[in-house]
Amino acid sequence: MRSRGRLDLVRKQKATQSAALFVLLVIGGLAIAGPSGLLAWSENLRLLDQRKAQLAALEKDRAALENKVALLHPDHADPDMVGELLRSQLNVVHPDEVVIKLDD
Repeated sequence: MRSRGRLDLVRKQKATQSAALFVLLVIGGLAIAGPSGLLAWSENLRLLDQRKAQLAALEKDRAALENKVALLHPDHADPDMVGELLRSQLNVVHPDEVVIKLDD
């Protein structure tokens, strides 16, 4: 009986060691080939650079829009900006101006 109990103990230890080894191999595989592993590192850096470039372009566009909104503030609207918007949206010109149409 002692040998059978010892054999069961050895089997349990081997099963536990095998399970632990399997878990470590899975964790190691994910560390290398997972979505945030070593193989995806360069792709993530490329995407980060791409997103930073997009963010810089959007911030530039936002600054231009903020400037345009400030120029159109009802209390102190810029006359040049108001004139530009009226001309582009309503197709109006001054009597002393000449309109030249260009073919596309």
